[in-house]
Amino acid sequence: MSINQISRPVCILGLGLIGGSLMRALHEHGVDVFGHNRSPSATRKARAEGFDVTTDLTEALSRAAESNALIVLATPMPAVASLLDALNEYAPHCGFTDVVSVKGEVYALVKSRNMQDRYVGGHPMAGTAESGWDASFPELFRRAVWVVTFDHLVDSTEVSRTWKRLWIDVVHMATLVGAEVVPARVHAHDLAVARVSHLPHILAEALAIVGDNGGALALSLAAGSFRDATRVAGTSPSLVRSMCETNHLALGEALDECLRILRDARAHLSPPQAEIQDLVDSGYRSRVRFEARSGLNASQSVSPAKISNRPVFRLHHDGTDWANQLIQAENLGARIEVL
Repeated sequence: MSINQISRPVCILGLGLIGGSLMRALHEHGVDVFGHNRSPSATRKARAEGFDVTTDLTEALSRAAESNALIVLATPMPAVASLLDALNEYAPHCGFTDVVSVKGEVYALVKSRNMQDRYVGGHPMAGTAESGWDASFPELFRRAVWVVTFDHLVDSTEVSRTWKRLWIDVVHMATLVGAEVVPARVHAHDLAVARVSHLPHILAEALAIVGDNGGALALSLAAGSFRDATRVAGTSPSLVRSMCETNHLALGEALDECLRILRDARAHLSPPQAEIQDLVDSGYRSRVRFEARSGLNASQSVSPAKISNRPVFRLHHDGTDWANQLIQAENLGARIEVL
């Protein structure tokens, strides 16, 4: 089977930036994809563009059940619990994944309903400050990381072939739309994204406030560094609150570490001699390591067309040691392919 071949149709619930972009990308690759969106206006726009979308959740899930579709939960965290209940009622045998930015709380909801053997967690590390169907575009995931979780494999004495087939389909779906799949368990994922996704939102909000408090002149002088550092402050406040508050424990630890670094920098800016060499040198080296891993260079703000420098693990469909290989890949931040 091709690395990009999905064995079933895909049903996407929620057609905002992520869900809409996924629908567009899968459609471009000839996948049988359909979906549900609560917004009548967004649904009308999607239909006018030729996409198979309904505002009727029951209709979408019933169709997913009939076709054994892979269901993608592409809504904010507050809607997940009710969607899981709807899946149990209208599509009780369908496998599903999600794109929520916090995995621990989603997995807890899944386990509380005994749905682990139908679930593979996902999180595409992609987005813009815009939201909604109108903001979606099929290239969003190209060269982005797409985290795929595997806790059920590690936690269970034996997993079904159905779960393994589902896991492979989620990996293939992410690969098909141009993402690099990195495996991680939910706790490791939440600790990592607190540092590299959720904390940047907190810092961007704070920096935007400090700049704005400088008045009209400060905003008139603000250029590239301010624009780039505050970009995600333009994200919908409800989305930022949802991701940060849901991951509050891990985010709190990351924020404490950041505050210690900032307090040390503040102390070194005090008279008689202002000096922040240690901060600047350490930050520069950290940025260089990020550029080396991601394939960026100092003049780029997005990934180039070439593949990243993440190490690659290749898994085989009939492999018997997936768990250990995936844990190794998680520890290395490696991308994976399933052959």
